[in-house]
Amino acid sequence: MTADRTPVVFVHGLWLHASSWTPWLDFFRDAGYEPVAPSWPGIPDTVEESRAHPDSAAGTGIDQIVVHYTAVVSDLPARPIVIGHSFGGLIAQRLLAGGSAVAAVAVDPAPIRGVVYLPPSALKVASIALRKPANRNRSIALTADQFRYGFTNTLGDDEATTLYEQWAIPSPAKPLFEAASANFVRHSPARVDTRKADRGPLLVTAGGQDHTVPPAVSRATVRLYGKSHAVTDLRQFPDRGHSLVIDSGWREIAEASLSWLQGHALPGLPG
Repeated sequence: MTADRTPVVFVHGLWLHASSWTPWLDFFRDAGYEPVAPSWPGIPDTVEESRAHPDSAAGTGIDQIVVHYTAVVSDLPARPIVIGHSFGGLIAQRLLAGGSAVAAVAVDPAPIRGVVYLPPSALKVASIALRKPANRNRSIALTADQFRYGFTNTLGDDEATTLYEQWAIPSPAKPLFEAASANFVRHSPARVDTRKADRGPLLVTAGGQDHTVPPAVSRATVRLYGKSHAVTDLRQFPDRGHSLVIDSGWREIAEASLSWLQGHALPGLPG
């Protein structure tokens, strides 16, 4: 890793492999950054291995994921920018609030503690795991139809099928259980210090057609930061679903994220 290039850590969410960030890695590297995209703890290095060993990350929770990425950050030459999607967006917020990142982009992030209302579509996706309490310590895979509803509802059939076959993996269900109970647990791992004033800037995005993290969740997340003097911005993409970081329109989100980052005075930021 080159010391004079700002590191960027990409954090995937449930049901997508870390390698799905590959186009983003190339994009940010070409823009002068030093990007990495580690998997969650326990998730194998490839999609094929992840499918062959579906329980390798079973029982992994939010705190374990945060500890894992904190260790990744500690090995970098400088504090990074963190960009996370879905539950990765929740992890990005925790890393930012904890001082491990200079800035963060939370792309359609999973709800943090304090987000009370979850639209029916979000509950439908979450129920895939939550309907059986025993799933808490298991890994859950989405069927093609479930992936179609939760991720690729705005896409044509061919692209939706391709993305499912290319990137979908089994994922631990525990983060869903932790998020579902967050508002009833004082020290929930889904809690983020939204009042912290000395953190770096945060961008939260909202896909207007997202079934998994509907825009109401992103807007509610931003409102929770209302008492902080740190920068918290919302960018909405009205026609996009939860696949916005992996589908054919990924570059729109990447360019918007890069433009927003370059609008802030961050340490080591490329011009």
